[in-house]
Amino acid sequence: MKVVARNKKASYNYFLLDKFEAGIVLVGTEIKSIRAGKVSIADAYCLVKNNEMFVVNMHIAKYAQGNIFNHNETRTRKLLLHKKEIRKIGKKVATESLTIVPTQIYIDKGLAKLEIAIAKGKKNYDKRQTLKEKAERRTAERNLRGRY
Repeated sequence: MKVVARNKKASYNYFLLDKFEAGIVLVGTEIKSIRAGKVSIADAYCLVKNNEMFVVNMHIAKYAQGNIFNHNETRTRKLLLHKKEIRKIGKKVATESLTIVPTQIYIDKGLAKLEIAIAKGKKNYDKRQTLKEKAERRTAERNLRGRY
């Protein structure tokens, strides 16, 4: 499993509750760009529409050796999940005012997979608390190694 891109802001801006693995429906030269690491999921989000799940705003750069058959960079792409999983996610998002955020994209056995998470938005004080805990953890590790 080769991780191509991570959404570092997702864990900062959201409490990640449940994680799922989804396949992505790709066209043309998109997989070649993903394998080259030319993908960004920082501004992406997922939505459920007509019992299907889509990822919106995922940016896959145009393939350098591509020609007129190159793909649209930020098109809406369909995600491949089981119907039961889509219904479960859709129900949680609709009832509890949660959102679906992509956390990382990776290549597994030659196929591009997207890890998505059901997430609840953090307030500003939650974000400050997260930064404080991260700084405390860092200083504790530094003290254990003997660096002051």
